[in-house]
Amino acid sequence: MKDEINVGVVGCGYWGPNLIRNFASLKGCKLKSVCDQDESRLDLIASRHPGIETFTRFDVFLDDEDLDAVVIAVPVRFHFNLAFHSLKAGKHVFIEKPMAASVEECNALIELADEKGLILMVGHTFLYSPVVRKIKEIVDSGEIGKIQYISCRRLNLGLYQQDINVAWDLAPHDLSIILHLIDSNPVEVNCRGKTNCNTTGAGCENRRNCRANIPDVSNMTLVFDDGCFATVHNSWLDPRKVRDMAIIGDRKMIVYDELQDYEKVKIFDRRIEPPVMPDESRIAYHYGDMWVPYIPPVEPLHVECSHFIECIQTGQTPLTDGRAGRDLVEILTLASESMYNSGNNMLIGKYRTLSCGEVTEGDTSCQKCLETA
Repeated sequence: MKDEINVGVVGCGYWGPNLIRNFASLKGCKLKSVCDQDESRLDLIASRHPGIETFTRFDVFLDDEDLDAVVIAVPVRFHFNLAFHSLKAGKHVFIEKPMAASVEECNALIELADEKGLILMVGHTFLYSPVVRKIKEIVDSGEIGKIQYISCRRLNLGLYQQDINVAWDLAPHDLSIILHLIDSNPVEVNCRGKTNCNTTGAGCENRRNCRANIPDVSNMTLVFDDGCFATVHNSWLDPRKVRDMAIIGDRKMIVYDELQDYEKVKIFDRRIEPPVMPDESRIAYHYGDMWVPYIPPVEPLHVECSHFIECIQTGQTPLTDGRAGRDLVEILTLASESMYNSGNNMLIGKYRTLSCGEVTEGDTSCQKCLETA
């Protein structure tokens, strides 16, 4: 086992500096290099981390034989190419969410990582949050009973993306938490969305379902094989920043508000009690206490980065490995298909690739707009 893992980070834009800061502070890890096309960003990182190597060319960055692991924090459309070449070069890989732009790309990365015996990890940061871990502990203890449903909202004004829709941008955090909490498999997804501002295909006669448009508001529903379901509402067009989740059990309920400083999790002893006798129609409402568990403040990203290094050193499978990343990408892919097909239900696990120009039954998207977008 190597005592010190040499790490390089690709991407110094919005999220990259946070990863750089955390890897630079970890024991058993040396932040060796960073790569970005923008030299001004590299200069800023170099001023904060003296001695770090900087590169504007990825191939030169990757050619370093002493580099053990590559951390990728760039737009989704570049994830596969950078990750594939990194794995091919024998480097362990950490990719920010979502893992890649398609299920096929995810499968190719998983296969290559397995073949090379390398760690492939995806940045589902919230699963490393002490808050989410506390919620998971409460759910697994049976305290709230069987989960009936989960509802999530992740809303704000912007930031608009040009290569992915709002569900791909904002839903991964909540989807990863939902899949972590519900002890059954998702079997079906549907999603409705609307493009209000980012209307690349505004002139298309099929504007509502045109794939050249990028929806900025979406509402997704997941159905699980045990009857549980979850809803995820996302928006780039909301006046308030909202980050909340309600986990409804048949005994108690949990409300998680990410934006609260101290009382992020509240447990409500509330429920409905169905009629005992078949001929009764009256429903009883139970109102009990509400309490807030103490959760020590720990930066989830620091825990996540530490877990990546630990997995490299020990060979253990990451909590958020490539397969977890692929499962989430499948849901996002099918949700997008549903959005462009008037909210049709899509079966999870039945995914198939559409070849260029192929249109499924009921798909009214305009291929011409896609080609000119």
